[in-house]
Amino acid sequence: MGHSYTVKDQTAIHFVTFTVHQWVDVFTRQQYVDILLDSIRHCQEHKGLQVYAWVVMSNHCHLIISSIKVPLSDIIRDLKKFTAKKIMVAIQENEKESRKSWLLWLLTKEGQFWFWESGYHGVEINTKKFLDSKIQYIHSNPVRAGIVEKEEEYLNGSCGEFYGIRRSSLVLAEV
Repeated sequence: MGHSYTVKDQTAIHFVTFTVHQWVDVFTRQQYVDILLDSIRHCQEHKGLQVYAWVVMSNHCHLIISSIKVPLSDIIRDLKKFTAKKIMVAIQENEKESRKSWLLWLLTKEGQFWFWESGYHGVEINTKKFLDSKIQYIHSNPVRAGIVEKEEEYLNGSCGEFYGIRRSSLVLAEV
């Protein structure tokens, strides 16, 4: 992982992106999204992870996060490691997964499972203007991808809560 993606201030708010290896569309199945969200919830409850905004797309996720307890880089490392293992097992054991062989082939490198791309493209957020631009970027992601017409319609993200339409699937921290 390059220095530009290193969390320097472990308590600062960061915009991060986790990308599935080879941009494979794993999160088209809600079962795999739920594993990721459950893992994030665990980090919120037990490690002090704060989530300000988020979206899970078909092959990546964006989060605006910080930590009030465990170093943020440790949380990210553990979250990615745990979800990689858990999702790979879920793919292997999912009898209804029509793409099982293809997914396992694409997500294997040199005999080892490789779920997430290396790194997390973390950028420290140091102004309100930059924070607002990243929140807008996250929430408009499903619109840019052509999945929904209105950003607040997308369910696997925090936008609905920002609009007061529905509660987010993750507890959101206040900035």
